[in-house]
Amino acid sequence: MTITPLMPVYPRSPVRPVRGEGVYLYGEGGEKYLDFASGIAVNLLGHGHPHLTKAIQDQAATLMHVSNLYGSPQGEAYAQRLVDATFADTVFFTNSGAEAVECAIKTARRYHHAKGQPEKHTLITFSNAFHGRTMATISATNQEKLRDGFSPLLPGFKVVEFDNLEAAKAAMDEHTAGFLVEPVQGEGGIRPASQAFIKGLRELCDKNDLMLVFDEVQCGVARTGKLYAHEHYGVEPDIMASAKGIGGGFPMGACLATEKAASGMVIGTHGSTYGGNPLAMAAGQAVMDVVANDEFLDNVTRMGERLRGALEQMIPNHDHLFEGVRGLGLMLGIKMKTDSRAFVTYLREHGLLTVAAGDNVLRVLPPLVIEEAHVAEFVERLSEAARQYEMPQAAA
Repeated sequence: MTITPLMPVYPRSPVRPVRGEGVYLYGEGGEKYLDFASGIAVNLLGHGHPHLTKAIQDQAATLMHVSNLYGSPQGEAYAQRLVDATFADTVFFTNSGAEAVECAIKTARRYHHAKGQPEKHTLITFSNAFHGRTMATISATNQEKLRDGFSPLLPGFKVVEFDNLEAAKAAMDEHTAGFLVEPVQGEGGIRPASQAFIKGLRELCDKNDLMLVFDEVQCGVARTGKLYAHEHYGVEPDIMASAKGIGGGFPMGACLATEKAASGMVIGTHGSTYGGNPLAMAAGQAVMDVVANDEFLDNVTRMGERLRGALEQMIPNHDHLFEGVRGLGLMLGIKMKTDSRAFVTYLREHGLLTVAAGDNVLRVLPPLVIEEAHVAEFVERLSEAARQYEMPQAAA
């Protein structure tokens, strides 16, 4: 037998963490890494945060899971908290970001079905998006690396150019149910949408009774300095998928919706065995305890500005490698002139953990609890690594 016990769908790096503390990870041999990947924007409170850890421990010792066949005091309390803090009137809890997006897709379609318009089933989506790895979420993208070998894909999606309002408008027809979009693309290369684009989509939805669906799996939960990134635009969605940071490392997600948008989601239309279990709800509540206040969000904005400023000062010293910085808050991307994935691999040798993205972008996604000393350490190590880096011949 040659296949590995873990299905070999990831090209796993030699970094093998066994312990985390704050913004650092430690490997099997005691190697220390400054973690500016955060489990791909998940560990927003870093590793071993005392409040989150205690909440999970206490709940695990009390009640972990009962299924959604019974009343959920824990789920009701946390859902109410999200409703109070956001645009939403109702929440469905999931186990992952892909499941949250799946629920959002079903909610959008079901809205039109309940109105007697089942022909309105197509969501207009956008180039270079990443919505997950399920059949529906890969069908919603135009990324061949996600779709290769999985045909036939699911119908009901039409992909147009990101941040192009005219293309979105031109794609509309009698089958259009709404738009599915990341306000800030993550995997696509840390690309914030323009104000005109997001506002224009909202206007098209209002005018034509369509659903505006935001995928805030990566850019949500304080990552950009707002509780959710769409707040930067002054626009509210009808439906939103949230995950990653929402559990601070515990696997969970949520689909949030207005009462109108969720009007078709009645008994029997959706479900989940694990979704919203008491252990997940305790984790979600603990995260909200920490991040859902102006002081924390303002600090994310401040640290984001410090990190961006330090990177912008450093980049001219290594202009053979770097072009510039983009993003919002502590969701930043460094555009590179060479293969970002090869450079991410190289940075691990310098004790730095980052994440590659499309468009040769180096994603910088630190825990939201970083301090100025961590910013200085990151930029110093990054600069030293850039000074020593020899670009692969193929990219040079």
